[in-house]
Amino acid sequence: MAHPAVRLVDLRDTPLEVDEVLAALDDDASGGLTLFVGRVRDHDGGKGVVGLDYTAHPSALERLAEVCDRVAAAHDVTGVAAVHRTGTLAIGDAAVVVATTAAHRGAAFEASRDLIDTLKAEVPIWKHQRFGDGTEEWVGSP
Repeated sequence: MAHPAVRLVDLRDTPLEVDEVLAALDDDASGGLTLFVGRVRDHDGGKGVVGLDYTAHPSALERLAEVCDRVAAAHDVTGVAAVHRTGTLAIGDAAVVVATTAAHRGAAFEASRDLIDTLKAEVPIWKHQRFGDGTEEWVGSP
């Protein structure tokens, strides 16, 4: 059963909207909202990145929901949201949006940091980067 603070969990191949995440977490009990947006940058490891693709294992959405539930249970939060892109992304595109709300800012900051760190460590989503020099690499794949 999902923790009641979990309001939005999704993987999608369409652009992510920060406003959707903010709306999902809107409530009068939350004095603090911490939002993290991970974007596609133009470099990695000293090389120029020209684009990338995210691929998700079929279990990724279920795993993401489990991570959100654990984070909600571990922190004094009123809301949790996490949305991750799949497919082809360009430089500057939002790849992941996570946010938490809490009565006070400290709990929201701690929970959001835990959420993005645990998501990256445990949810089977893999990044395939393409570099300007014609090389490529997979990041996070088993």
